[in-house]
Amino acid sequence: MIIYIHGFGSSGFGGKASILRETFDNDIILPSLSNIPNLAIDTLEQLILLIKKIDDNIYLIGSSLGGFYSIYLANKYDLKAVLINPTIYPYETLNKIGTAINYYDLSTFECNQKHLDSLKNFEVNVIKNQKNFLLLLQKGDEVLDYRQALEKLPNAKIIVKEGGNHSFTNFEGYIENIKDFFNGK
Repeated sequence: MIIYIHGFGSSGFGGKASILRETFDNDIILPSLSNIPNLAIDTLEQLILLIKKIDDNIYLIGSSLGGFYSIYLANKYDLKAVLINPTIYPYETLNKIGTAINYYDLSTFECNQKHLDSLKNFEVNVIKNQKNFLLLLQKGDEVLDYRQALEKLPNAKIIVKEGGNHSFTNFEGYIENIKDFFNGK
């Protein structure tokens, strides 16, 4: 079972989520997570523990902030994870945000200092098995510096492309890479 972890301000109904839903059908869960980090992680851990009762094959796909969460969860539960333009230091990246917009329904929510501070609780300093990670990076990411992910996970399987953007241009073109990674290829 695959769990897709969306990025900040997104949902389980975003662009990448739609592509993944079409591709993996009943083998993927695409939750719309709380904007509060502790609640998002709690939801994801409950899903992982519930799935583990019936299936040991759990995989994560995380985009941006979802990539940060995926690093924490994959490291804690020894799972394979695909990281799409992951944020490595979200408490710095999101530091400029007060009121933010949810891209699904255009509602607003607050990102406050307590939320940013709580993200530090999920930072992984020593990654146990970097071979459990596939990094999908685009150098044209206008939000994040792709080199931070390369520094954090130098021994992961890495695909870096010129150009692109934070949303990850042509994401559908990497589905086979994701499938191959989860299948051990």
